[in-house]
Amino acid sequence: MFSSRQKLPRTLQGSSRIALVVALAAVLGACAGSRPEVTGSINSPGSALSEGDQRHQMQALAARYQGKPDDPEAAIAYAQALRAGGQRAQAAAVLQQASIRNPKHLPLLGAYGRALADVGRLNEALDVLGKAHTPDRPDWRILNAQGAVLDQMGRHAEAQRYYKTALKMAPNEPSVLSNLGLSYALSKKLDQAEATLRQAAADPRAAPKVQQNLAVVLSLRSKFEEAEKIGSSVLPPEQARANVAYVREMMREPARGKDSGPRKTASAS
Repeated sequence: MFSSRQKLPRTLQGSSRIALVVALAAVLGACAGSRPEVTGSINSPGSALSEGDQRHQMQALAARYQGKPDDPEAAIAYAQALRAGGQRAQAAAVLQQASIRNPKHLPLLGAYGRALADVGRLNEALDVLGKAHTPDRPDWRILNAQGAVLDQMGRHAEAQRYYKTALKMAPNEPSVLSNLGLSYALSKKLDQAEATLRQAAADPRAAPKVQQNLAVVLSLRSKFEEAEKIGSSVLPPEQARANVAYVREMMREPARGKDSGPRKTASAS
C-alpha cells in the first residue's frame, strides 16, 4: 500500500511522538486480535476452546459465582471469563461486589484494581492496588500493575520507579521489562526503550505482546525491516507488513504538514 522508497523522517518531536507511541500500541494490539492491555490486568484464561466450549465454561463459572457470591476465588474466575469475552465493565462490577464482601482478600483486591484500570477508572485503580499488598509483603505483580496505571495517567517517572522496584523482586521478569520499555518510549527515551524491550523479548517466558511492543519501538526508530521481521514472529507476515506500513504512513504525516505551509500546532500540556 505504501512505497518503501519514499524518504521518511528519522524522528518525531515532543507530543507528536508520544501520541504516536500510544496510537501504535493501540493499532498493534487491535491487529493482534485483542484490546491493548495494561500489563498486570486480569489475566484471561489461555485456552484453545471452541466457541461452544467457551460458552459452556462461562455458564459454569457464572453458576459457581452465583451459588457462592462470597467466594473470592469464584468471583476472580468468573471475572476472568467475562474479561476474556470482552465484558470488562461487568468483570469490574463482579469484583467490586466481591471486594465489598472480602475487603482484606489481597488477591481479590489485586484483581479488582486491575479490572478498574481495564475500564479507565485509574484513580480508583491506583487506590485499590495500593491496598492489594503490604509494605512488609510487597508483590511485584501489584507493583507492575501500579506502574502501568501511573503510565496511563502520564506519570512516567513514577511508573518507572515502580517497575524498577518490581524488578528487584523479580529480576529480568519480561512482563515488567516490557512495561518499563514502553514507559521509556512514552518518556521519549527511545534508546533505553529499545534496549529494555530487546532484553524482555529475548526471554523465553515473554508473551507475544512483548515482541509486538519491541516492533512498535523499532518502528519509531525507523528500523522498519527489523520491526517487520520481529512482528512476523508473532503475527501473520502480511499483517506484520501492514503494521509497518501503517507506521511509515503515520510518521510521514508530520512531514507532510510541515511541507504544506504554516499551520496551527497544539501546545504541549
